[in-house]
Amino acid sequence: MDANRVIIFDTTLRDGEQSPGASMNLEEKVKIALVLEELGVDVIEAGFPIASNGDFEGVQAVARTVKNSVICGLARATRGDIERCAEAIRPAARGRIHTFISTSPLHMKYKLQMEPAAVLAKVSESVACARGFTDDVEWSAEDGSRTEPDFLCRCVEAAIAAGARTINIPDTVGYAVPDEYAALIRQLFDRVPNIDRAIISVHCHNDLGLAVANSLAAVQAGARQVECTVNGLGERAGNAAMEEIVMALRTRHDRIPFTTGIATQHITRASRLVSAVTGFPVQPNKAIVGKNAFAHESGIHQDGVLKHAQTYEIMTPDSVGLHRSSLVMGKHSGRAAFKAKLKELGYELAEAAIEDAFARFKDLADRKKDIFDEDIVALVDDAVVRGNDRIRLKALEVLCGTRHNPPSAELDLEIDGKAMSCKATGDGPVDATFAAIRALFPHEARLQLYQVHAVTQGTDAQAEVTVRLEEDGKTVQGQGADTDTMVASARAYVNALNKLLVKRQKTAPAGLPA
Repeated sequence: MDANRVIIFDTTLRDGEQSPGASMNLEEKVKIALVLEELGVDVIEAGFPIASNGDFEGVQAVARTVKNSVICGLARATRGDIERCAEAIRPAARGRIHTFISTSPLHMKYKLQMEPAAVLAKVSESVACARGFTDDVEWSAEDGSRTEPDFLCRCVEAAIAAGARTINIPDTVGYAVPDEYAALIRQLFDRVPNIDRAIISVHCHNDLGLAVANSLAAVQAGARQVECTVNGLGERAGNAAMEEIVMALRTRHDRIPFTTGIATQHITRASRLVSAVTGFPVQPNKAIVGKNAFAHESGIHQDGVLKHAQTYEIMTPDSVGLHRSSLVMGKHSGRAAFKAKLKELGYELAEAAIEDAFARFKDLADRKKDIFDEDIVALVDDAVVRGNDRIRLKALEVLCGTRHNPPSAELDLEIDGKAMSCKATGDGPVDATFAAIRALFPHEARLQLYQVHAVTQGTDAQAEVTVRLEEDGKTVQGQGADTDTMVASARAYVNALNKLLVKRQKTAPAGLPA
């Protein structure tokens, strides 16, 4: 292996899914995994097989489908976890078991309630157990950045001696700063005698906004695997963002002379898919993939970019798969132009899905004068991730305003193939719409967030609505888009309910790792 090659380990399907509200069903996991494979991700951590039957089946389905990337499953330092993980990854062309145990004084005392000697013994025991199923074993020191250096070195040495070929040092709670974290990585190279037999990996959380900076500092200190997620998805403040790490290495190769195998032209497509599946919108000013990342409003900036793009753009939009519009789409556009536009935007849909998207596009074009790329992305994403929904919105009519008090909503839903209708009132049009949904599909979920933003400019812009629901500690987030804000609101609420139905089936054990 090239000494300057950095392995990209993507944990969107595992750590990313642990974000409150970001649950994915099996089909969605496979869809994202295939995009990650096309992106050139080296290792895909597909899930935590012991957590639930749904997680096990998701890892197994990804293992059966993906051919080029290593498929990894997570396991605690117990035989039951490791055996379940081994079974899940068995269909993979190349499979990895990733086992972990906490090593910081805080975690050992309060979480594990184990003495350091017992933890050290577990390290050797769990890695040796995993090696009985595969030669590709990764070991992680959970809360590694807050572990006493002497003990961390002993654990790393023991894990390598037992057969681990990748050693991961997570900054589990995002506490480290770059020079401190780099010094910790260098210390392992200086003090662990068998360190040359393993690749050092890092997994940084973003609680202080330093996940990417810490990851890059660790690479400069000798780490050659970075664990990250698309859009920085993950628990609490998220993980190191894959797209930021990859583009930093590519753009500043003069100062950080390392390479990855990522085909960066697929980054935007991956970002949009993950956002659509999880219901987590990408903030407009997000680096690399935010809609403002290559936008210029200042007259001075616009003038500079028109004269020479590099005056204010340090990378090209094309380099991350963000294409400038070359086809103007409208109500007179045909299927061929629409297919070409979908391909330009990074979508590869089956013929039936294209027909459905084209019909929705034509409907949108009749209602909206100017169709922007963002409009097409919104309507395709709104449809493509809902192929297996149990609840479907069929029709909605809302009466509101000063002449209609209280506001009312008449709603038609299809639930498990059965058409259902009702009429409800509420404090406002949104409240009435949601009341109608609750009447047709009774549930105890509480609305935690209702958020609306315009996809594009103008009074005819599509509204993109985000809804967050919480039920018994389970949180889900749904999205919907339409030029009618009430229709978009209903789509988002129904999308969240469908995700809640998936989440109800998952009974993950307490204390999922970071």
